[in-house]
Amino acid sequence: MYGMGARAAAGMYNMRMKHISSQFKRTAGGRERGSERGDLMEYFLERLNGERRRDGLPPMTMGRVGKLLQGIPTKDLYYLKSVCDKARNFSKKFWWEVSPKKQTEGNDRSPRTDEDVQ
Repeated sequence: MYGMGARAAAGMYNMRMKHISSQFKRTAGGRERGSERGDLMEYFLERLNGERRRDGLPPMTMGRVGKLLQGIPTKDLYYLKSVCDKARNFSKKFWWEVSPKKQTEGNDRSPRTDEDVQ
């Protein structure tokens, strides 16, 4: 700067810098696994939205699924997944298990599952 011309000094401060994101490695396949819980939420979202599309209902969002499952520990989500996978109707069983209404007195019925049919 001292001894440089005004143009040379101005050019030094206006040099184009690389964006910081160019310094980080990118994964070839997109995003990597975030968490167990996130993976389970995506699983439920895909299964529920598949049945919702078939029934003509709008798809659920990840935020809605997160709000539904926020009070359920991750280990219980694995149980919920196994129970719903064994049921004849995944969506019906999911909503029955997640619904707080089933906890009320006098409502001992559970939805019909494959075990009931055999």
